[in-house]
Order: sequence, then structure tokens, then C-alpha cells
Amino acid sequence: MASVLDGVPTIIMKGLSKEVPWPGARCGWIEVYNKESDAAFARYIKTIHDAKMLEVCTTTLPQKVLPRIYSNPEYIYYLQSRRNAYRSRAEKASPILNSIPGISVIQSTGAFYLTVLFDENVLTQSQMLSIADQRIAALLEEKVLKIPPNQLDKRFVYYLMASYGLCVVPLTGFNSSLYGFRMTLLEEDSDVFSNILSILSEAIPAYLNLQR
Repeated sequence: MASVLDGVPTIIMKGLSKEVPWPGARCGWIEVYNKESDAAFARYIKTIHDAKMLEVCTTTLPQKVLPRIYSNPEYIYYLQSRRNAYRSRAEKASPILNSIPGISVIQSTGAFYLTVLFDENVLTQSQMLSIADQRIAALLEEKVLKIPPNQLDKRFVYYLMASYGLCVVPLTGFNSSLYGFRMTLLEEDSDVFSNILSILSEAIPAYLNLQR
């Protein structure tokens, strides 16, 4: 990015969760380019820097380790192998999920998640899945009552988790006006990943009351 900015004041935001899969190590940072090109921009960056200096930093370990990771000659090949794995899983999941009535998939070509959209008007406030454990069912009923009527995908997510033990993330949780969910492509065990797709293939039609 720095090679094409050509003097344009720029902030690039990055985070450890996107750069390096490091469970439990949360670290985000910004890269500032061409600060000297604009006085107002320079003042803005100084304000950000001064504000951050007042906070207690808890990301010492990632900051020490990241330069060694990035400078390792194997890192670029690792990134490519990771992208290839995500693409392969997306190519496996997409046709399976697209065959389920009532949803469609936004194809991923390198991201570590898939986005699944519900068709318009297929979700209602009366849909549900059977739950074997009555304690979980009672807890779910309490949670569902608190879900706003404009977050019907969140209702599905709760039922999926309560009924099948599978967790996905509702799109309305990302301030989206579309109903759907995101699922990760991080599962490395092919049998487990296949089972996830089988669960979705069973749960979604059952929830929507649609036949495959």
C-alpha cells in the first residue's frame, strides 16, 4: 500500500486476528503514511497518539513477537497456504449451502469466513427448532423474548446453538440490514467441517419449514 500512496495522508488499520491466528492474543494497530503532507492530518494523528499514551498497554508480547514473524522468510508461504485452505473449504461449502432452499452464499475466495444470506421474507418470529434439553429450552425462551423484531437472524442463531450446539454469527450483529449469518472456515479437521455443513443442511430447512 505504501508504494502507491504517492504523498496522500493515509491511515491503515490492522489487527492480529487478521494477520496471525493467535488465539487469545488481541492486538490492533494503525500505520500512518505521509503525515507531513497535511498539517491538519498531522494534528489528528498526534491527538490519537497522545490519547493512546494515556492507556495501559497489554499487548507487549505480540508487539515483541510480530517483527520476528513478519521477517521470517517462511511467513509469506504460510500466508499463501492458509489462503488456499480457506478457499478450498469455501469451495466445498458453497455448493452444499447454496442447495439449501431459502438461503444463498456470498462466495469467499480467501477470507476465513463465509457469509450466508436468508432470502427475503423467509424468516418469521414463530420459527423454531426442537431442543432436547429442557433447561436449555427454558433459557432460550428467555433470551428469544428479548430479541428485537428486526433481528430475526439472531433468533435463528440462538435456536441453532441451543438445538445443535453450533455457533454462527448473525449479520444484524454487524449492523447489517440484511438477514443472514457468518460462519468461519477455520476448522482444519475435514470430518468436523463436513459435519458442520451437514448440521446446517438439516437445521436450516427445518427452521424455515422448507423441503430440500
